[in-house]
Amino acid sequence: MKKILITMCLSAAAVCAVSAQTEVRMTLHDESRGGQIIPREIYGQFAEHLGRCIYGGIWVGEESPIPNEKGYRVDVLEALRALKVPVLRWPGGCFADEYHWMDGIGPREERPKMVNTNWGGTVEDNSFGTHEFLNFCELLGCEPYVNGNIGSGSVEEMSKWVEYMTSDADSPMANLRRKNGRDKPWKVRYFGVGNETWGCGGNMTPDYYADLYRRYATFCKSFSGNWLYKICSGANNYDHAWTETMMRRVGNQMNGLTLHYYTVFDWNHKGSATEFTADDWYATIGKCAEIENVIKGHCDIMDRYDPARRIALIVDEWGTWWDEEPGTVRGHLYQQNTLRDAMVAAVSLNIFHKYTERVRMANIAQMVNVLQAMILTRDDEMVLTPTYWVFSMYTPHQGAEAVPLYFEPETVKDRYRHEVDLLSATASRAADGAITLSLANVDLDKECRVTIALDGDKRYDVKGQVLTADAMTARNTFENPDVVRPVELKGIESSKGEITVVLPAKSIVSLTLR
Repeated sequence: MKKILITMCLSAAAVCAVSAQTEVRMTLHDESRGGQIIPREIYGQFAEHLGRCIYGGIWVGEESPIPNEKGYRVDVLEALRALKVPVLRWPGGCFADEYHWMDGIGPREERPKMVNTNWGGTVEDNSFGTHEFLNFCELLGCEPYVNGNIGSGSVEEMSKWVEYMTSDADSPMANLRRKNGRDKPWKVRYFGVGNETWGCGGNMTPDYYADLYRRYATFCKSFSGNWLYKICSGANNYDHAWTETMMRRVGNQMNGLTLHYYTVFDWNHKGSATEFTADDWYATIGKCAEIENVIKGHCDIMDRYDPARRIALIVDEWGTWWDEEPGTVRGHLYQQNTLRDAMVAAVSLNIFHKYTERVRMANIAQMVNVLQAMILTRDDEMVLTPTYWVFSMYTPHQGAEAVPLYFEPETVKDRYRHEVDLLSATASRAADGAITLSLANVDLDKECRVTIALDGDKRYDVKGQVLTADAMTARNTFENPDVVRPVELKGIESSKGEITVVLPAKSIVSLTLR
């Protein structure tokens, strides 16, 4: 392995030494119409009762000295609103399958405590429960995605939870909700019937879970005009047999099937989030881009059973997963976030855009203080991560029409023999006609000169932003929160039928064409 590692590093260095700049010619079919709409839900988020994601990240309580709106951190709330978060998954994750929702309703001082056995043995006081989550979604203006407990919960418990949240009838659960301060039901469209049932959600076989899903889903009713979009617990990575069984046995009873994929090389030695080599950089992007083959494999199976593509593939856990930061609580999964993580986010989102006929939701793990977070908090301080800024730069793609884009990027082999594309890109058109073109130059050493050919002789007014830094390990800290953030991109050339832009090495660029 060491010999391969050194060979690959030297090979990449030799390639980079040839020229300080690569050139790519790209064709943007800007006059094309009728493309696939990029679902807003591709930009979904995930908040689990894990570490400081909820407590101290989102929720501090009404009595906290930290500025809050009804207990929710004002700084975090405002930062998330700026991202136009479309959907938020909760309460897990593995936590979902030990969560009993009735522990999280009623007066907070009377709610029973529990031990979070999955994540560090932390005592959970249940002060953030159903009302707190759904009210948070209303404040954010996003759709809630609630994950039900099939691992340790009963059919009755799950059925009553749906009724509690969504029924407007004169029924026991609806009246209990009213007693707890909420008269009208919430709108809860997305409901997950179990989570990672092949692992922490019960270590089930696919056939056993298929039977359980059919039973539990039957009793998840749609109340009072709230149509429930039922999501089946799907595969991990390349587990095609799991997808095959779910599509064959429960396809007619589900609206979505999940897929989990993390950018991890070795689950026992994940590596540092902030100390890594150039070889690690390329290997990470190669592993990240491998999700395309994973998606293709599951889509092929789904297409055989569902050629009309009625059932969505929902990538509701994705992102980087590194070793916890030194000195932090074991099991809380707090990690820093560098320019490398930002590149993973950009490349992943570009891939998701290519498969939106089937991939209709994705939820990055996780929103605050956990794994590839948007936001880090410490007491009353807040930092926006490089990944946050990628999501910010990509907001125009939400609900926009995909625009065809063709190019052939140069590649380099990583230590695992992946062919890593050195340029990744996507384009879309908003309702007002503006085109957003997002490009990621993976190359650590060379800038990339991109010439974009258009369909006609029109000339666009082009403005751009670039996200990069001097070092590949650059990150935002509480002491230096603005090391990695977008700035205006200079030197864009726009002429009739053509646009030329130079992407700095290791950069993510967003262009707006009007």
